[in-house]
Amino acid sequence: MLHIDFLILTFLYDDFAAPNVAPKGIVQQSSLYNMYGEPKNDIDGSLDNNYLYIQCAGTSEQKDPWMVDLKSKHNIFTVAITNRGNCCAEKINGGEIRIGNYGENGGIKNPICGVITSMSSGQTLAFDCDGMVGQYVTIHIPRAERSVTICEVQVFGLPSDDAATSMKPETKPRKAFIHRPPESDNLASRGITSQSSTYDHLGASKNAIDSSPSAIYSSGHCSHTDLDVEPWWRVDLMSTFNVTKVKITNRGCCCPERINGAEIRIGNIPEDGGTQNTICVKIESLGRGKEREYVCGMVGRYVTITIPGRIEYLTLCEVKVYGNNVSEGYAGKK
Repeated sequence: MLHIDFLILTFLYDDFAAPNVAPKGIVQQSSLYNMYGEPKNDIDGSLDNNYLYIQCAGTSEQKDPWMVDLKSKHNIFTVAITNRGNCCAEKINGGEIRIGNYGENGGIKNPICGVITSMSSGQTLAFDCDGMVGQYVTIHIPRAERSVTICEVQVFGLPSDDAATSMKPETKPRKAFIHRPPESDNLASRGITSQSSTYDHLGASKNAIDSSPSAIYSSGHCSHTDLDVEPWWRVDLMSTFNVTKVKITNRGCCCPERINGAEIRIGNIPEDGGTQNTICVKIESLGRGKEREYVCGMVGRYVTITIPGRIEYLTLCEVKVYGNNVSEGYAGKK
């Protein structure tokens, strides 16, 4: 599932664009928290995310969904969600994006496009739905009776008839951004690494940026700290960048759970391994030897992975960092 962050997106094909069709839809939600939280606020075209400024939709303490009725069947390629910025970012955790043709019960029985594992305050994440067909798009948090606040929902797609006649069978979507320069190569591979300690001669910090696909520690291609209090690993990119995304590969031969709860932090503070910089995301879990992409949209010279609040080993078998030089365009979140 592809995640893209922080910009309104245009999805380009050979001869057409898939627009955001949500603003033409009819929205509804299970309940209304107060006068600030009208469901229509989620399709107003704004990525502003302060609930108190009437920029978001909010439900009462109920588990039922938010839904937009597109009024006809669409091929939906991507759904982008903007989280609340001024409070309670964690309330969206576990949210399901569902797409289909059943409008009953808020569409909660329709197929799932993606699951929102976690989002930062004010963050926008885009979920690749690969042309799923449906009239209804639902955001639903199952088995959780709590209020839900969403500040924008963008649905990029085409009416099903148009998609069928416009798309060539061999054509795959090309994704592009408004006012965003091309991404660089992996910035981390040119950086200088450090870590809170080194376990042994196989666990040097530089091993995490050697571009090797190996996730086996004994091969000498992973970094490894001692059993530290709040261990950290850091790469100095040597200049300030708009860091769009970070990819992390977990150890494959042992102990994948050690990385659970790790944080990716980005900023310009080098002290303490960069652990005081702004958090991009918390890694809830990552499978054995698996690589995962985390979208950040943040400005900084230092990218840090740290495990807060406990004594732990930190092992990283690859860290890749992508972005643009600050002078080249959009500055993202600071």
